[in-house]
Amino acid sequence: MEIKINNNIKLCQNSKPLIIAEVSANHCGSKQKFLKHILTAKKCGADLVKIQTYEPDDMVVNKKFIIKKGLWKNKNLWKLYQKAQTPYNWHIDAFKLARKNKIELFSTPFSIKSLRFLKKFRPKLYKISSFELTDYNLVNEIARLRKPIILSTGLAKIDEIKNAIKIIRRWHKKIILMYCVSSYPAKLEEINFDKINILRNETGILNIGFSDHSIGTSAAIASVSNGVRIVEKHFKLNGENNSPDQIFSINENELKKLRFEFDNLDKIYSKDLNLES
Repeated sequence: MEIKINNNIKLCQNSKPLIIAEVSANHCGSKQKFLKHILTAKKCGADLVKIQTYEPDDMVVNKKFIIKKGLWKNKNLWKLYQKAQTPYNWHIDAFKLARKNKIELFSTPFSIKSLRFLKKFRPKLYKISSFELTDYNLVNEIARLRKPIILSTGLAKIDEIKNAIKIIRRWHKKIILMYCVSSYPAKLEEINFDKINILRNETGILNIGFSDHSIGTSAAIASVSNGVRIVEKHFKLNGENNSPDQIFSINENELKKLRFEFDNLDKIYSKDLNLES
């Protein structure tokens, strides 16, 4: 099934590999830097740019909760989200900038409140985080908009994924699943592309992408030979960055490299079968 995002961006099993640049927390609290990320991601070859729409209270009930292990060990989770959030009032200039420069900007809402705010900007698609995949009320409200939905599967069980798909299919079939290893950064040995075919077989969804939290571009490039045609990478500007996400984010040079490699892979995989060649 072909999913049309706009006149220039379409996704199917034979389409050119698409890149989503995720800004996330890499703005480091600077609106100017945030807007620069959007422009620069497009210039470096991203097909789409994604942000996140939430407030810390959407994410955390216990404001005193301390992360026990991993990249953000011993940090207060509520304060981490407070630092990482994209303030609501930044969205206005972000979508205005994107429209002016023909950048396909979209977001992940994490609550009904954030969805109601986000849909004012009429993004062409939405993403649902694996954290929110079992918030079936939110899933339903997004699906009702009848826009393409990218559904992350990182933390979800197969039954939870199927339940979310069932809800979305009441409204439309424009669904993209993202294979994801929800560790930050993800180790290369944790990535198992065999799970892409498992997702296809279990759900009937053919368009499976890859949300890549590993360091560098190796896994993203390898995913294309496993049938992936849309990859999401966290993106940061060149230079010093103190973001919580900076370790597993690619910079401008790496994004350009990824675009170059994807364009080359498209030349290989877009060919018709010719037994004489």
